Amino acid sequence: MSAPVPPQSDRPGAVSPRAGLVKIGIVTVSDRASRGEYEDKGGPAILAELQRMLSTPFEPLARVIPDEQTLIEVTLRDLRDAGCCLIVTTGGTGPAPRDVTPEATAAVCERILDGFGEQMRAVSLKVVPTAILSRQIAGTSGQTLIINLPGKPSAIRDCLEAVMPAIPYCIDLIGGPYLETQAAVIQAFRPKSS
Repeated sequence: MSAPVPPQSDRPGAVSPRAGLVKIGIVTVSDRASRGEYEDKGGPAILAELQRMLSTPFEPLARVIPDEQTLIEVTLRDLRDAGCCLIVTTGGTGPAPRDVTPEATAAVCERILDGFGEQMRAVSLKVVPTAILSRQIAGTSGQTLIINLPGKPSAIRDCLEAVMPAIPYCIDLIGGPYLETQAAVIQAFRPKSS
């Protein structure tokens, strides 16, 4: 049985959600989707999974942008500065020349958290051998956790399920808001001392 969750104001270093609800950024990186030539399925899939997994109410801030490294960096910084504690991207993580989401993410982050990418690739490899081509990463930028996901909705679900247990505690550690998961769907892990 887990320890009771302390109220937001009782936790050392706790940060109240800015402007009310917790904010989560969702970024689809796709040339075709940004031009309206292709329906964005990745962004809506991320939103659906976050709504399924999180019990903490949140405000999604969604963006659809082309595969341009500078624009991706600007978008990630803008969402961070808008108060997003979590930014989840989809697209642009393969080996093609225009796949630059990991480079943009690394440029914005102070620390890369290698375990996220390793875990997501390990889970994806059980489904498809080309998962070894994925270069998705995760890292922290200030009080924001940024995670790259693949573009396929089923892969988005598999990868988020693989890493969600660690996301709330990671956000705790960088001074973000206290996120809770739907216990019947997925269990967030926090050490008993936290």
